[in-house]
Amino acid sequence: MRNTARWAATLGLAATTVCGPLIGAAAAAPHAAPSSLYAPSALVLTTGHGDNAVAATPERAVTLNCAPTASGTHPAAAQACAELRGVGGDFAALKPRGDVWCTKLWDPVVVTVQGVWQGKRVSYERVFGNTCVKDALDSSVFAF
Repeated sequence: MRNTARWAATLGLAATTVCGPLIGAAAAAPHAAPSSLYAPSALVLTTGHGDNAVAATPERAVTLNCAPTASGTHPAAAQACAELRGVGGDFAALKPRGDVWCTKLWDPVVVTVQGVWQGKRVSYERVFGNTCVKDALDSSVFAF
């Protein structure tokens, strides 16, 4: 019994020693100054064939970071960030060009966006009738 009590006391002290500073930091975090002047904007964009994101296997995925500067694996990160700023981060506001004609062949392509845009969580899914319709957007956001 004395051995069990010793082990319990030792584990309790070890946990306090290891976790104590973490608890103090977490309690102090709400009053701490912001670590950055920019609200985070970090997104993961995927594209794949299917009727919805659950059924589609992602074929391509890129990252897009827009604050403080454009970066990530997106091939046109700076242009995509500028376009998103222009529509206030509203992916549904990205409209197709008027000079593109696509067939009505049903071969659905789904795009998803997960992450944070200017400090707010983003979850977006859109299904296009086919690749041509997706590529007809007047935007480079989903051009990867």
